[in-house]
Amino acid sequence: MAVTLEHPQRVTALEHGELSSRAAAEAYIEKICFKLGPPTLIGAELEWLTVQGECSPSGPSAAPRPQLAALVAALGPYAPRSIAPDSPALSLPGGSRVTLEPGGQIELSSAPFAAAAQLCEGLQSDARMLRDLLESRSIRTISAAADADRRPKRVLRLPRYRAMEQSFSGIGPFGKLMMCNTAATQVSVDAGADRAEVTARWTALYTIGPALLAAFACSPELHGAPAGTWVSQRMRTWLRLDHARTRPAVESWPDPLRGYARWALDVPLLCVRHPNGVAAEGDGHGWSAPPEATFADWLSGALDDEIGRRPDVGDLDYHLTTLFPPVRASGHLEVRYLDAQPDDDWTVPIHVFDALLSAPAVIAEATAIAAPLAGRWLDAARCGLADPEIQEAAVALLSLAAAHAASPAAAHEIESAAERCRSGRTPTDELVSRSADSNGVVP
Repeated sequence: MAVTLEHPQRVTALEHGELSSRAAAEAYIEKICFKLGPPTLIGAELEWLTVQGECSPSGPSAAPRPQLAALVAALGPYAPRSIAPDSPALSLPGGSRVTLEPGGQIELSSAPFAAAAQLCEGLQSDARMLRDLLESRSIRTISAAADADRRPKRVLRLPRYRAMEQSFSGIGPFGKLMMCNTAATQVSVDAGADRAEVTARWTALYTIGPALLAAFACSPELHGAPAGTWVSQRMRTWLRLDHARTRPAVESWPDPLRGYARWALDVPLLCVRHPNGVAAEGDGHGWSAPPEATFADWLSGALDDEIGRRPDVGDLDYHLTTLFPPVRASGHLEVRYLDAQPDDDWTVPIHVFDALLSAPAVIAEATAIAAPLAGRWLDAARCGLADPEIQEAAVALLSLAAAHAASPAAAHEIESAAERCRSGRTPTDELVSRSADSNGVVP
């Protein structure tokens, strides 16, 4: 996503942007998606639903979605170019950039920081400023991972999202729900210094995923979703969406760098950029891709008749942004499986990942704790902490994280989350309990 953890050593693109063969494309993906270096940086992306106007008694997100003109006016020089092409798109003072999702969800993509505490401080400052900017045009942010009140509606009129909506529409309702009615907390960490360290960190992030998904799940209601009880309706949309794009066969990859590169080329094209660049929707230049055709097909010449040209490095870079696995390789490792957290509780998972990846021995212990749950994404999203094995692993991982937290304050936050999980409570339950306590009400 938008968080970029960059080091001084940069990967040079292939000469003239050409892709001579599948082997060359795989080698390029390995280098660009897994930038090797000592793991020192951490970043995050926070997303919120947005509404414009007065609060509605029928639900926190029942008010209309903001008008794009109002968002542009509110954000001023910080407006993303997706809604204001001539905007300077400045970073907020804490280093975060503002971006927008298809349904009007607003997000902060942090700068990279050397310490989780600095990251949280920068994001908290920028989140306050973002709220103030939006409120100047009666726009409010809603801390919810799934919209329980509104039908999905796309407000971004870009060809990428039109092609995405068309591609997902044949699968069922989950594509548009994911695009327009969900929000996440994402954490980004460095890949590692060498292939062995990358493998350990990558394996750990996938192995601990189901348990941490359950620990931070807080989206039981999603308007328009098919019937079913899920603790994370947000993650349900991803798991039911497009398996080729969202569920790589990670468990069978002895080398994640090579496995990711091969997988990426065999994922069907979501869209093909038109030569005129960022065209407006409705200008007659479609971005739809040939059905089921993969990037490897395009590279091999199989799509010469349909597309009329071979892909270059820019096309491959763009294709990589249309892959949505639970952990995405984007130079760094981008953890995408956590629900947006209520209030400011997004600091907790940041500290958890910072602690669990703090040393090789901790990474190995976390992986061992969660190994029995590897691949149980559906169970975690559906049952969450109600599953005893998932609950036990979640508590054990949080306890391990608390023991290796970077500060006493971070340890306290994580310990509170571990105690919440022992009680089977969700982050939303905890927020309600704290609010009741602060008002002198016995829950």
